[in-house]
Amino acid sequence: MLILTLTINPSIDRTVMVDRLVFEDRAYILSRSDSAGGRGINASRVLASFGAKTLAIVPSGGAGGDKFQKLLANCGFPTKVVPIKSEIRVNFTIVDRQGLAVKLNELGPPISADELARVEKAVEKGLESASWLMLCGSIPPSVPAGFYTKLIRMARDRKVKTLLDTDGDALLHGVEAGPTVVTPNQPEAERLLNRALITRAHFLEAATRIKAMGAESVLLSLGSRGVVAIDDRRLLEVLPPRIDAVSPIGAGDALAAAFVWAATKKKDFADSVRWATAAGTASAKLPGVQFANLDQTKEIYKSVEVRVLQ
Repeated sequence: MLILTLTINPSIDRTVMVDRLVFEDRAYILSRSDSAGGRGINASRVLASFGAKTLAIVPSGGAGGDKFQKLLANCGFPTKVVPIKSEIRVNFTIVDRQGLAVKLNELGPPISADELARVEKAVEKGLESASWLMLCGSIPPSVPAGFYTKLIRMARDRKVKTLLDTDGDALLHGVEAGPTVVTPNQPEAERLLNRALITRAHFLEAATRIKAMGAESVLLSLGSRGVVAIDDRRLLEVLPPRIDAVSPIGAGDALAAAFVWAATKKKDFADSVRWATAAGTASAKLPGVQFANLDQTKEIYKSVEVRVLQ
């Protein structure tokens, strides 16, 4: 079955590798590269590498959009591009050899009501053959905060499961629409709940509270501390092995994609979270913005521990 991804705010991702990240002193650029970016595109990239059937829907416009579409054509999976007038954004990631990273994102272009309607129409058509819809990433400033809410309800009407991976007001409104699963990281959960999450008890409570807001299940991603997950039957703590993380940027995209991939393979919730944790951890071991393939994920999967708390 098809896994549909939507990236409403894609970007050209410009990654610069430097010898060291320091303040008030010079660093030397070792390499630089551009790629088609956005959480949904990254998710489709992971899904395709795992052998899943995926279609990525993206808006694109301006002179940068031409370059973006050329980069997108080399990603190795089908895409549906919805033309817009405005220039798509460029995001910058600066990474050093020790794994330190700085990520600078533009807010994104204005998208008109007519253009947004064409995006919705593309999603509606994709849902005809999809088993999952992944709604990934931020929304541009001109897009209503309830945009994902509308698509979650559209998918539910068509018996398509949904994963929501976003932040801010889009996350708040989207959770209330009852997605199948929501995958916030720690900072996103802190903004959603308007409180700091410091202790293990905080993490467990946060996952429970987010589920109570409307999501059917929650994967709270905590980086090297693993994942706290909850569905209707159990609360889980999923612990990855210790690794030397090189670049954690993009690990959350791998986590979300691997969860959906595992779910389409009829794996239960606990095992799907285990695969998700393995993919995120394996991706964090890679330099720059790279994603672990299935073999690399399998290797980490063997060492991921699942604890059932209730």
